Amino acid sequence: MGLRLKFNLVMLLVAALGLTGIGFVASQMLERNARANILQQAGLMMEGAMAIRSYTVNQIGPLIGSQMTHKFLPQSVPAYAATQNINGLRKRYPNFTYKEATLNPTNPNARATGWETSIIDYFRNHTNEKQLVGEHTTATGRSLYMARPIKVKSEACLSCHGNVADAPKTMLAKYGKANGFDWHMNEIVGSQIVNVPMEVALDRAHKTLVTFMYSVGAVFALIMLILNLLLNQIVINPVKRMAGIAHEISMGKLDVEECTARGKDEISVLAESFNRMRRSLVNAMQMLNSK
Repeated sequence: MGLRLKFNLVMLLVAALGLTGIGFVASQMLERNARANILQQAGLMMEGAMAIRSYTVNQIGPLIGSQMTHKFLPQSVPAYAATQNINGLRKRYPNFTYKEATLNPTNPNARATGWETSIIDYFRNHTNEKQLVGEHTTATGRSLYMARPIKVKSEACLSCHGNVADAPKTMLAKYGKANGFDWHMNEIVGSQIVNVPMEVALDRAHKTLVTFMYSVGAVFALIMLILNLLLNQIVINPVKRMAGIAHEISMGKLDVEECTARGKDEISVLAESFNRMRRSLVNAMQMLNSK
């Protein structure tokens, strides 16, 4: 096995180990960054919904509150306003979802499903938790969800959702008396849940990883090519010349030229030592022949 082949095998092993390590670290970093971006998107949606709820309570509600005695206007309900606003966003991003899932809602569309119920139960069992983040699988692929508890903090909520007898008659006329009542102060009745798809971001991270690994592989290949050229020029060719001269001398040809030694590296030192040995051998042979 030649020196060049041994060198390349070692380099290939080092490159394989290096690429494996780099690929693992890069994959973890890219997926972590993708998840952080998805979480940021979910956070923006959640904060947007919270801002709309606050705007509805503080500005829309007082303006149309007097009309509630004549006709129930869902636009005055913070959950309705937030949901409608996010639905406008979903026209462009249909896989993004927002829901104020409730165990006992006035509007049947807000009733929590089995998966959403488990989140609400988590908040009811962990009353100090303010936010829950996780992943789950949907029909369109993996999604990251961000959930926050919906807690009754105001008597204004109980005016509609407390005792059914105290609820606005216009609301009862629209939704009936069967659901959305008997809520209590400080009770966790539901959860705001934002879903953001992960597949697009993860697929982008995967494509970035592939491009990065191809680039790193190309750099490794270029380094190996340069190292091979340097190995050939600095080590292999001088060694071959010395081996050729040694072969000629062993065949009795004492007039071969000396090995050129340039620089002060180890190969140059070896060449100079080889030349001294050649000269000593030639002198010895000439002394024997002269006797």
